[in-house]
Amino acid sequence: MEQRSIGDLRVSVVGLGCNQLGTAACEPATAERIVLDALESGINFFDTSDEYGRDYQNPSNPEGWGRSEEVLGRALRDHRDDVVIATKFGPFGPFDNPMVGDLVREVRSEASARGIAIAVEESLRRLQTDHFYLYQLHCPDHRCPIEETLGALDRLVRDGKVGEIGTSNFSGSQLRAAQEAATEHGLRPFATMQGELNILRRSALGDVMPVCEELDVGFIPYYPLASGLLTGKYRRGAPAPEGSRFADQISREAAARILSDRVFARLDALEAYAADHGHTLLELAFGWLLALPKVVSVIAGAAKPGQAAANATAAGWRLTPQQADEVIALVVAAG
Repeated sequence: MEQRSIGDLRVSVVGLGCNQLGTAACEPATAERIVLDALESGINFFDTSDEYGRDYQNPSNPEGWGRSEEVLGRALRDHRDDVVIATKFGPFGPFDNPMVGDLVREVRSEASARGIAIAVEESLRRLQTDHFYLYQLHCPDHRCPIEETLGALDRLVRDGKVGEIGTSNFSGSQLRAAQEAATEHGLRPFATMQGELNILRRSALGDVMPVCEELDVGFIPYYPLASGLLTGKYRRGAPAPEGSRFADQISREAAARILSDRVFARLDALEAYAADHGHTLLELAFGWLLALPKVVSVIAGAAKPGQAAANATAAGWRLTPQQADEVIALVVAAG
């Protein structure tokens, strides 16, 4: 599989998003099969977080915190030299988001120097390693000056516990401010920015992506398949397939709102465009993202064996800039 650069790192253009590993939908034995399946498919980039695996239905419940890291650490125990492990720390959502719960007030959820010192040691222990290659701030932490966060991360790099540092869910102005703080204080700047981006949700193109290009920051898209909408598995007038996210994890009412005629009009147009070029909708979803110059790896989640391999296989189509623009025009025209 093609690889791209994050600083001195080389990562596969498709990564495995590990937010499902260790959850009720993906118990440890299945999760380990998924990880090994990804390895066999040429994926070397594994993205997790210290909070993945927690009880999302009861966000104040600490049970499950770090379970994804634990599962990933066990699955990769014999492959340390073959992979790039990335994890995250700090706040995992806006402070007024009810999905965050009371855990956001714990020191291990802070981007302060003290919070990072606690979080990094816990993540290293769960991942069964003495270092990981990319350490990312999960969300902006308005309780802590960015120069304090960058200072703590800079020390981790100098101590050899972290290779590169990144951030996630920053706006363009926040990313630029962080770069300015790093320059002013002589600290290591963020090498990557992780954010939501797919053919259907493209706000990052107008805000964050231009700043990434200006500052030479790699962009890592999450939700590349729009929660499964861009896989081709959903059909107009048909129930969501058994085992899919819209069947198992979203209420029937919410699924009906999302799977609207407008959405299907867009999906129909995209699927027809892909077919006209000899490809599938899934291949179009990856190909469009990988046509963007600052995208370094597309992290797609998997809850079942075979999904990671399918994602890896789908990443072979490279759209031209003109084709990428045509795809956006199709979506806009579909309403």
